[in-house]
Amino acid sequence: MKNKNAELKETFEGVKVHPNAFVDSSAELHDGVIISQGAIVGPNVTIGKGTEIGPNAVITGRTQIGRNNKVFPNVFIGLDPQDLKYKGASTEVIIGDNNTFRECVTINKATDEGEKTIIGNNNLLMAYTHIGHNCELGDRIVLSNSVQVAGHVKVEDKAIIGGCLGIHQFVHIGYLAMIGGMTRVDRDVPPFCLAEGHPGRLRGLNRIGIKRSGLLENKDFDLKLLQSTWNLLFKSNYVMSDALGMALKGKLDISSTKLCDFLKDSISKERRGPMPLVN
Repeated sequence: MKNKNAELKETFEGVKVHPNAFVDSSAELHDGVIISQGAIVGPNVTIGKGTEIGPNAVITGRTQIGRNNKVFPNVFIGLDPQDLKYKGASTEVIIGDNNTFRECVTINKATDEGEKTIIGNNNLLMAYTHIGHNCELGDRIVLSNSVQVAGHVKVEDKAIIGGCLGIHQFVHIGYLAMIGGMTRVDRDVPPFCLAEGHPGRLRGLNRIGIKRSGLLENKDFDLKLLQSTWNLLFKSNYVMSDALGMALKGKLDISSTKLCDFLKDSISKERRGPMPLVN
């Protein structure tokens, strides 16, 4: 005899919901969605085609999840932010396609009306990662085990963040940056850079990451120019604002322009500023 409780039941075309799962009647599930044992899907949730929700996961709030995501057991998405300023606003979590959320990941919705927490596409969030309110993650990002991301953090595409570390609120992590495990991340990490340490310090360009990304085959990418721009900004005797002004007046390619634009924003009055270079 088959164990009835171990089966998934098909609720409508292509969607399978375990008998011991709960899906609110107002939730919108697209073709091929699987809801596993003990999972809870609340009202106002939309789950895209082919996404699998693992055992005992909770998806609630105004949450939109795209296609072909893999949500492992005990993941919590869309719950209220851990923010004392939160007054019950009906905010959102927006998640793209092809992401993997490993065991015990938590993703909080935003704080104030009209705001969102956003996760892009093709990201890997390993076990016990926390994404705080109002965060914005791009595409193809890797967050290793136990990365704790505070509110209002922005992480750009292809960043790789090592395990067992915290990222301070409002910090900005640049494109193709790499951060070593157990680093204290309390300042912005510019694009293409390596960061490591406690307190966190820049160590140089992420040359291995650049090579693996395929940028070296891009005719518009100039590694030598990026390195010389980086040296001017971080290794010269000029203060950052002066070095940045000099760099912007010189020759720039797409990568050095991205680096300078990031730093221009980072040293503005609204930001904490970039992580300093190791002594």
